[in-house]
Amino acid sequence: MQAESKQQILERRKEIEQELVEMLRETESDFTLDHVRDAIFNEKESDDMMKVVAMFDRGGDATEIENVLELVSDAWNYFPHKVLGGISPAEKLLEHRNKSGN
Repeated sequence: MQAESKQQILERRKEIEQELVEMLRETESDFTLDHVRDAIFNEKESDDMMKVVAMFDRGGDATEIENVLELVSDAWNYFPHKVLGGISPAEKLLEHRNKSGN
């Protein structure tokens, strides 16, 4: 992951939110963007990311599944997590880089 500013992280999060809404619509999912955000924020177990992936699963082809995995991975990295004190992994990385002077 490249070094990003706080503003770039927030802009990317907005882009991901739009992509998620579109993907939820395309897959005719019963879930909403809020469901995705809540699942990521409240993650506790190592398989919680796959629970988010399952929100989009309708038995699509490999390309669709690959797109879902990539999008959920981006959401996971850019959306806030409770276990990280309410910030995203991207923001945590930014904090770490700022502390270490890199």
